[in-house]
Amino acid sequence: MTEFYYDVEGAKRMDLLKQAKPELYQAFRDFNGKAYAEGALPAKTKELIALACAHITQCPYCIDGHTQRARKIGATDEEVAEAIFVAIAIRAGGALAHSTVAMRSAAVPH
Repeated sequence: MTEFYYDVEGAKRMDLLKQAKPELYQAFRDFNGKAYAEGALPAKTKELIALACAHITQCPYCIDGHTQRARKIGATDEEVAEAIFVAIAIRAGGALAHSTVAMRSAAVPH
């Protein structure tokens, strides 16, 4: 039995959004297609960037989708893992940077 930590059928409900605002939904799809098209960066690099960003935003649908697409166009286990570790470093770096707010607050006498 396969277990997931998110509703794998949830993405199918995207049609409700499409039905409510079809022109905005299509504009997003068009933009998305252009953003991931081959360009100055190869499509595989773009998918690995998206995979890292998906880990930062913590979107399980994006993690799943971008991992599948990256693998389909040739991403290796090592490349996927490295992209994830970059995301981990960025997320940790953000927490470290925000620690200055807490430390500034802690330094103010109460």
